Amino acid sequence: MVKDRISGTVVMSAEEAESSRKGLRTLDKLYNMAINGLPTSKPADKLGMEYLQKYNGDQKKAADVLIRNQVTKCTTTGFLTGLGGFITLPITIPADLASSMYIQVRMIAAIAYIGGYSLHDDAVKTMIYATLLRIDLGNVLKQVGVKAANKAALAGLKKLPGKVLVAINQKLGFRFITKFGQKGIINLGKGIPCVGGILNGGINLAETRLIAKDAVKAFLTPATIDYIH
Repeated sequence: MVKDRISGTVVMSAEEAESSRKGLRTLDKLYNMAINGLPTSKPADKLGMEYLQKYNGDQKKAADVLIRNQVTKCTTTGFLTGLGGFITLPITIPADLASSMYIQVRMIAAIAYIGGYSLHDDAVKTMIYATLLRIDLGNVLKQVGVKAANKAALAGLKKLPGKVLVAINQKLGFRFITKFGQKGIINLGKGIPCVGGILNGGINLAETRLIAKDAVKAFLTPATIDYIH
């Protein structure tokens, strides 16, 4: 990537732009599966509603139990294997990791729903992608030419025009590829088996909990963000 001297935006090379498109298509596929559901799992909004109703609208309790259950699923080999057959992505990712990513995106989206956000809002979707990747959007906003504080909140994203959100999503698509490509667990080629350090059960429990904590900070009120241990 290089910075445009006039606009101050960070411009991708042709190769980086292609990687960005592949990464964003993968994020979009995961998101669509999360909000529409799979044969073995309900849509994210219905999942969030289920927990809200069970705990009488108590966001804190609903999110707490939801996170515990989803973290368990992310570390359960049998559950991940069951999902694997339903998940095909635009890039080559091991089935257990793809299943874990699906669970994580669905968990974040359900937390957003519990927080009162529409999962069909483009700004919400962008924040969900950033949360999955554990990326500070403040730096990404600066790369696309938007003056921002070091920490970008969802309220700020909602004020941005659609073309800026598109540019942000493109950056997130590229970050997706670079994050997992550097770990050697995705492959952009065709028909080449993936290798890499995938933990048993598909994902590190600690990483999933950190993603959950970020989701709570992004989508729930300040009074509820300190409950995850």
